[in-house]
Amino acid sequence: MLLGGLVLAVVIGLAVALTVFTSPGDSAAPAPGTGTAGLAADEAPYLGAPVADPATLVRPDSHRLGPPAGDRVQFVEFLDLECEGCRAAFPAVERLRTEYAGRVDFVIRYFPIPSHRSAEAAAFAVEAAGRQGKLEPMYQKMYETQTEWGEQRTAQAPVFRGFAAELGLDLARYDADIADPVLQQRVFADRDDGTRAGVKGTPTFFINGRPAENVSGYQALKTLLDQALAAP
Repeated sequence: MLLGGLVLAVVIGLAVALTVFTSPGDSAAPAPGTGTAGLAADEAPYLGAPVADPATLVRPDSHRLGPPAGDRVQFVEFLDLECEGCRAAFPAVERLRTEYAGRVDFVIRYFPIPSHRSAEAAAFAVEAAGRQGKLEPMYQKMYETQTEWGEQRTAQAPVFRGFAAELGLDLARYDADIADPVLQQRVFADRDDGTRAGVKGTPTFFINGRPAENVSGYQALKTLLDQALAAP
């Protein structure tokens, strides 16, 4: 009985010690999804300082998705078509495009990351499709099928050519455009602009020239767009 009493005393003592030394913040931590505007606290969106040269974000030849909406609010995404994070963000961006059509200019810029084997080829394919008026369908096709062609050891250019055929493109023209150094330089110029703007990874979003911070999905981006539209 004496031994049993000693064991019980030790257990009670440890429980008291753990209660005393537990940080008060542990019990006060917010539950997931209860932060700003329905976001977790660490996801509260905000806009960083303007980039040094906002003109690098949108060039005269930059690609806009959907109908033009003027320049009051510009939403710019630097993307890598093989990036899983970009694919995860794609449905949110598509939903926002529908909801803010005519009020927000949605601009995409290429930022193929060299470590992604097929990212440059995918960007070339989208750009070549754009020369035949099918940039948006090819851009969407890339994300819809990314799990099939992404992270492969072999070149995926033939797969992308198959997408061009499915979209009804003139394949002879497509092949010539893919090999055109001017087209390739157009893709690399986007990436160079992104580097100058401070882009280090994808996806990176800018709203009216300011980088979106702590953005993880639809609600965060929507919050920032609403703030931009409400600004005087």
